[in-house]
Amino acid sequence: MLSIGEFSNICKVSTKTLRYYAQIGLILPIEINPENGYRYYSIDQLETMLMINRLKSYHFSLDEIKQILELGESQNTVLFMKLNQKKEDIKKQLQVYENNLIQIEEDMNNIKNGKTIMSYLDKIDVQLIDVSPINILSIRKMILEDGFPQEYQKCFGALLERIKKEDLKVSASPMVLFHSDQFTSLGLDTEFAIPVKEKTTRTRLFDPGLCLKTVLYGSYSGLPSVYMKQREWAEQNNYECSDAVFEVYINDPSCITNENELITEVYYPVRKGDNNESR
Repeated sequence: MLSIGEFSNICKVSTKTLRYYAQIGLILPIEINPENGYRYYSIDQLETMLMINRLKSYHFSLDEIKQILELGESQNTVLFMKLNQKKEDIKKQLQVYENNLIQIEEDMNNIKNGKTIMSYLDKIDVQLIDVSPINILSIRKMILEDGFPQEYQKCFGALLERIKKEDLKVSASPMVLFHSDQFTSLGLDTEFAIPVKEKTTRTRLFDPGLCLKTVLYGSYSGLPSVYMKQREWAEQNNYECSDAVFEVYINDPSCITNENELITEVYYPVRKGDNNESR
């Protein structure tokens, strides 16, 4: 047997951490001396502790690790699936870091050339165009701020099933319309839509008319900058919002290997505002 100090030294885990692990039932000492409270671990438990450390390095929570350790014979099957998910999560995180490095290089070059860190905004193009009416099949609902990732998948999946069932023909890329500009306690008024050729009782005509259009190449994290530039352009040229702002997703995020390949069109419907000289 190994004392808690010896066990701690071999595994490079503090005795305080080992006591906490015992408290939550993650790894228990094999024996506790009733007279002095000294804790002892078996040689076999070293492998368990090393496994805990390894899974922690992959960012598994202690609850997740405890569940894995309790699986018994099915442990490897479940662990393989969970490791695969962690691998995908880490790949996504690596992509984020790579994109951050590219942005940092651009920012440093801008500063080196006498520009500001925000000079990337100058590259965002805003066009004033007329958008033809769009026949859409849609689902409109209130979405809480943290519910968007699930709702995108859920709603577009439901729309595609309906299109297949009713034998409709998709005429353009999927889109999302935002019917309000701020979240309430009920969420954000959002409409998920897919343009279709056929007009049915379940479709509607969306006629945005005059719009500011910007194409975003890359991560969705660039959307706030696009919206800022569009509103800045509208204010400078005396235009105001006339309908639901909408985004059109030219490619499917699940079908690309790098988020820099994403293409998103952002439309801001406008009308000419009152030209109030005193403003």
